[in-house]
Amino acid sequence: MFVTIATLLLGFGISRGCASSFDTKLSLLLALRAGEDSNALIAFMQGVSWLGGGVPRWTLALLLAVLLWRSAGRRPAFLLAATALAANLASSLLKNLFDRPRPDLIPHLDHVSSWSYPSGHATSVTAVALAFALLAPPPWRRVAEGCAAAAILLTALSRVMLGVHWPSDVLGGIMLGAGFALAATTIDRRLSR
Repeated sequence: MFVTIATLLLGFGISRGCASSFDTKLSLLLALRAGEDSNALIAFMQGVSWLGGGVPRWTLALLLAVLLWRSAGRRPAFLLAATALAANLASSLLKNLFDRPRPDLIPHLDHVSSWSYPSGHATSVTAVALAFALLAPPPWRRVAEGCAAAAILLTALSRVMLGVHWPSDVLGGIMLGAGFALAATTIDRRLSR
């Protein structure tokens, strides 16, 4: 609950311009610009971004839910699927609430179709990867936690480096996704008593 409230407070702060200087400086520092020396990195970050959106996002969530079903049972698998759906819905609703424009500092190096805050990619990847790591059976947990951390960090970086999100957008998305993942694990623990 605290994380969700913090996400809302960050959104309201952003709508009042509280993060604009921070966002601009960090965005310019991380932004990729097309050129011979950056084409491979741009392609890599576009691939990371592709995995966190659309059909690949839902395919990965489904595969992880099936893995949980086989290793930990129906309840964790259902909670992971519910987390993915709820986080995606919440992100879409908040985008429409805050109506934050996309950055315009560099040409976008990825397709965008909605408002900027919070990042839907960061929300979904955090919710699914973190929920999977926290719900995974103990033998898998360490590896799942490492993979989740890498997926979250790379997704967040990709969205800023490709010029399609402000840093505060991905921070808000990570916080929102973490809130849903933590809620899923809390529910799982309470139901397993």
